[in-house]
Amino acid sequence: MSTPDWQGKRVTVAGLGVSGIPAAKVLHGLGAVVTVVNDGDDERSRTQAAELEAQGITVRLGDGATLPEGTELVVTAPGWQPDKPLFLAAAAAGVEVWGDVELAWRLRGPDAAPWLAVTGTNGKTTTVRMLASILEAAGLRTAAVGNIGVSLLDAVAGDETYDVLAVELSSYQLHWAPSLRAHSAVVLNLAPDHIDWHGSMEAYAAAKGRVYEGNTVACVYNVADKATEDLVREADVEEGCRAIGFTLGTPGPSQLGVVEGLLVDRAFVDNRQQQAQELAEVTDVNPPAPHNIANALAAAALARAYGVPAAAVRDGLRAFRPDPHRIEKVADVDSVAWIDDSKATNTHAAEASLASYDPIVWIAGGLAKGATFDELVEKSAKRLRGVVLVGADRALIREALARHAPEVPVVDLDRTDTGAMSAAVREAAQLARPGDTVLLAPACASMDMFANYNKRGEAFADAVRALAAERA
Repeated sequence: MSTPDWQGKRVTVAGLGVSGIPAAKVLHGLGAVVTVVNDGDDERSRTQAAELEAQGITVRLGDGATLPEGTELVVTAPGWQPDKPLFLAAAAAGVEVWGDVELAWRLRGPDAAPWLAVTGTNGKTTTVRMLASILEAAGLRTAAVGNIGVSLLDAVAGDETYDVLAVELSSYQLHWAPSLRAHSAVVLNLAPDHIDWHGSMEAYAAAKGRVYEGNTVACVYNVADKATEDLVREADVEEGCRAIGFTLGTPGPSQLGVVEGLLVDRAFVDNRQQQAQELAEVTDVNPPAPHNIANALAAAALARAYGVPAAAVRDGLRAFRPDPHRIEKVADVDSVAWIDDSKATNTHAAEASLASYDPIVWIAGGLAKGATFDELVEKSAKRLRGVVLVGADRALIREALARHAPEVPVVDLDRTDTGAMSAAVREAAQLARPGDTVLLAPACASMDMFANYNKRGEAFADAVRALAAERA
């Protein structure tokens, strides 16, 4: 990919924050004339603006709608919606709009590290971190980048050199990255999410599917989620690029799967019609919940597409430690397991979490973001010992429970303050019996009660530890 001549190029960067600030600094360092526009004008924004202005970058706070005069390119933070006036003005003026991922892709040098790209509704971060762990176990210089870890722009424009990058990409980022062409990529799963941003499920799926465009070696899909395979079929890839499936069942040719407690590869072997390569044991996956095993298979598929040996898959999975608040065991209290999956912020993630345990006392609720809960409750009803509901939209879950699991006891906590989590833990303890799992898998966003899902998970863990201390 050729790099434009940036000297004197007038670039508008839309948005301060984790992507806008690095973009502004990199472009300024290349000689571009950079103006940053930002909707907000709060204390944090003013502090960030002062840092950039000290370097000679113009910042305009409180007006993210007007296109600065003379703009030749807009580089946007991924969360800015396509219908914002700034972008409409850019389109009218014939000015291109790139995301930070597109900018990073365009800045790559001729010998740049290839990208192994991961997207999907759920499981992206875990899969990318697993992938990076596997690549490291193979002795490769790598980093987990994108939505996590190292900034993509820092990875591309910095002094560190890499053999290959494990890249997490959101639907927002893919929308704004039209020229991205990965070595290999995976869409882990598809479920309704961010529909308000994209406008429809079809547009959301299409944005995810962009990750396959131009792949050179492998398009990895989820056998259990036909929509991901459909995206592979629709993708325009390089000649010789292969479709590689992953499944929790016995794999067919060109698939990775599970056989008698082993993760096996029938895709990257000499005779995939008759042979399979053992990669790891299911118990090497931490934790070995079904959806996490699927994440491990997806990571293994991308690593194998890059030529990583089987032993590195095993070693990388053994070395991997999941991030907090992702099906994380907090404690055992009176023979009851307490699990924090605060990251389960939508119904698809909660369904996977609920499928991992039985019987369950489920703590759920928060901001539904337009979600419905009938299918989730219907699929999970037989596993439920009881339910404790918190948060602004808990009534939606309560009504679904009344329709599909009327026999399950429900405690409805009519409060949205942060102290409600401690009350929820105590109510759950009353419902649970020895051998049960109390599972925080809210199926909702956290912002009605907490700053983010991390704070929600921390409140849950603190309350569980307080309970354990009392009963010790």
